[in-house]
Amino acid sequence: MRPERARRRGRGAPPAVTRTVDYRNLRSPFPAMDVFSSDEIAAMHEAALDVLERLGMRVLLPEARDLFVAGGATVRPGDMVHIGREMVEAALATAPRSILGRGGARDRDVLLEPGRIVFQPGAGAPHATDAIRGRRPGTAGDFVDLTRLTQHFDVLQMVPPLVEPQDVPTHVRHYLTMERQLRLSDKLPFVYSRGTPQVMDCFEILSLARGLSEDELRAATHCYTIINTNSPRTLDIPMAQGLIDFARWGQVSIVTPFTLMGAMAPITVAGAITLSHAEALAAITLTQLASPGAPVCYGTFTSNVDMKSGAPAFGTPEHFRASLAAGQLARMIGLPWRSATGSAANINDAQAANETQFGLWGCLLAGATITIHAAGWLEGGLTVGYEKFICDLEVLQMVAELCAPAHAGPAEIGLDALEEVKPGGHFFAAAQTMARYQTEFYEPLVADWSNFGTWEGRGGRDANQRAVGIWQEILAEPEADFLGDRGPAIDAFIEQRSAEGGAPPES
Repeated sequence: MRPERARRRGRGAPPAVTRTVDYRNLRSPFPAMDVFSSDEIAAMHEAALDVLERLGMRVLLPEARDLFVAGGATVRPGDMVHIGREMVEAALATAPRSILGRGGARDRDVLLEPGRIVFQPGAGAPHATDAIRGRRPGTAGDFVDLTRLTQHFDVLQMVPPLVEPQDVPTHVRHYLTMERQLRLSDKLPFVYSRGTPQVMDCFEILSLARGLSEDELRAATHCYTIINTNSPRTLDIPMAQGLIDFARWGQVSIVTPFTLMGAMAPITVAGAITLSHAEALAAITLTQLASPGAPVCYGTFTSNVDMKSGAPAFGTPEHFRASLAAGQLARMIGLPWRSATGSAANINDAQAANETQFGLWGCLLAGATITIHAAGWLEGGLTVGYEKFICDLEVLQMVAELCAPAHAGPAEIGLDALEEVKPGGHFFAAAQTMARYQTEFYEPLVADWSNFGTWEGRGGRDANQRAVGIWQEILAEPEADFLGDRGPAIDAFIEQRSAEGGAPPES
């Protein structure tokens, strides 16, 4: 949904001032905020290099270990790979600073580079919830619904995995998620790294959908994956294989260690981010060993735990500081990077809103290129909520408004209006107001700005209830079909591969 409004003030009147804010291409207007001094950040980077060189990274995939060895690393008992700092520096030198992700149409392309802002909704949840059907295991229907909601809002520029459709067997689940993304959305799609066979299936479906030859697919970035290391200091088989496969096929890996302070990472912000940084550098190095110049994004998702229960916490001051620290390290190495917001709240309430928005501002002030889990995320990632999705979109759209240029020319300063309105008067009927009143301000998605009496007379619905009506209205619209005449070929491929047994995820 892109806000472009040009209305007339009365029949036959000239067009009013047009409001146009491009939610698809956002550049950050926020100055980057530091949490540590430059010397402290440099010390954290050096400590991370020392971790890789002296302590090593456990790498479970033999092919990945072979690539590291070919690049100059040593392997010691326990599959521990010791990576010299010169290898890391060489990898950072070849990793691209700017990545163009190609959507289904050129106006859906996404530029991933420092200074850009890209939002994704909540991803990878096993459950879904809404006010009508309640909390439940994620289904194919939920995946479809949430993909359609993602497509509807321009401020969400990439499609994430959203929810796991648990009613679809794992050996054929990737066919449904890939086909549904490409049929229902023309945004940059996501591919799980769950073994080479599944990845190759998804690349084939993507090539059929976009009309690409193998060479054309390899020549540009048409999809992405998210790579999570197993903290502390382990890179498992499917994640390492995903890094290699995506690098060799020219598709982007978003490397994101998930570290929780006091659990799988040191309890301090500096210690947890140092570990996360080391793991990210190891994964980035692997992509460049597999294919120098391969697109890759730096990333982190670091927060703390509730030390009383061990449960993850999000939107905390520590989460905020961790995002800022990651931003400083990302700026130092110069790569586009991914951070995350989120909430540990169980329902869409004030806690959920506060945590998500506080975490979001940590990402924005850290200069994150991509912010994931920015809409709908509940229970620390166990659930995506429909009402939460809609309510969070309000904040994301307001952030997008701040990315639009602000002007203070003669028309905006409005000396004519100041001359027109006498002391003690009002500006409601001023010529400047009449020319702009329909387009000057952001029009809310969920918020109700009416007074109490009017609000009560309309039924006294709260934000959750209003959000229900919004997602229901969107999903009542006809489904998009971006596959068109390419759909039958994809259906035939999926039918054939399913009959052959599909592709079970690898571990």
